[in-house]
Amino acid sequence: MTQPQSHMRPVLQALLVTFLWSTSFIIIKWGLAEIPPLTFAGLRYSIAFLALLPLALAPKYRNQLKNLTATQWVKLASLGVLFYSLTQGTLFLGLSLLPSVTVSLVLNFTPVIVVFMGKLFIQEAPTRLQIAGILFFVLGIFIYFFPVHLKSGEGLGLIIMIFGVLVNAGSSTLGREINRSGAISPVIVTVISMGIGSLVLLLVGIMKDGIPTIGLSNGLYLLWMAIINTAFAFTLWNVTLRSLTAMQSSIINGTMLIQIALLAWFFLGESITAKTGLGMIFVAVGALLVQLRFGNKNHSA
Repeated sequence: MTQPQSHMRPVLQALLVTFLWSTSFIIIKWGLAEIPPLTFAGLRYSIAFLALLPLALAPKYRNQLKNLTATQWVKLASLGVLFYSLTQGTLFLGLSLLPSVTVSLVLNFTPVIVVFMGKLFIQEAPTRLQIAGILFFVLGIFIYFFPVHLKSGEGLGLIIMIFGVLVNAGSSTLGREINRSGAISPVIVTVISMGIGSLVLLLVGIMKDGIPTIGLSNGLYLLWMAIINTAFAFTLWNVTLRSLTAMQSSIINGTMLIQIALLAWFFLGESITAKTGLGMIFVAVGALLVQLRFGNKNHSA
């Protein structure tokens, strides 16, 4: 009985992480009533960076940090701008204009783009299973959105999210290229890219919207998202990747679409019809098939 119990622990840990990431969509929706989206995103990841910084400065990583080359700094800075400044910025903007489920659904398109970018930039050809996944995904999107009825602002929201998916896929491809070599610790990669990306995002947000006045409840939401849903959840997810296979992580990560839909229905009153539910199932299956080769996707929130 020891082996099943030891395997169940990382499974439950991974499910906890995806649940925390899913609740972020709801908390962001609540916080956007008071905090502008870009500033909100910048504050979240800046606080998370400060929480993780002592880990990167520990003796275990200090020498590696000192010995980073100029090329490695450029790559980490580029990853920070792509994944934090642009991807997270567009996520928060998208949530200010679109229902949570729609944002989550569009984000699931990331692995499809990664397949093509992987073929183009790092010579990783798609498998037949991934091609089948793309077909499932396209069918799910068609079922979910057809016929198209967009409310005011939702068209702009979709354009923003499509751009967000493209930069998210770019960050996934770059992140894979950085981590594949094994030359830089994942801790260093996360902390440096998050620090640079969050600073850019925060500065842009403040220049655009000024310094916001944050009430007690939203201040607590912000701290929770930064420390628990980001710093803690990212660290715990990396721990689970030591025990879970790429397929197992992908399946667990794929439950976020359903989790977000249920949470949005319960807390935000976003409805789920039979048609949209069917579309979500096709999208989830397609995204899973597409990313089996690549492992976990950047769907964190």
